[in-house]
Amino acid sequence: MPLYNRLKEYRARLGVNQQEMGRLAGVSRQTISQIERGDYSPSVTLALKLAKLCGVTVEDIFTYQEEEDHGHQDEK
Repeated sequence: MPLYNRLKEYRARLGVNQQEMGRLAGVSRQTISQIERGDYSPSVTLALKLAKLCGVTVEDIFTYQEEEDHGHQDEK
């Protein structure tokens, strides 16, 4: 998945568990767990909310990387 995150790191800095982070963000503990594992990409609204809770920007927590297109060759 091309969306990587550091949510677990920032959550630990706040000293809260997944349950409490979920409560603060208005989502379930399972949602926080899935985001941290990279199994779920949050909505823009949730990503902004999580960043605000952590006191950082969305880009500090989430990093998007394009997947390489192995079928495309550069033109010469």
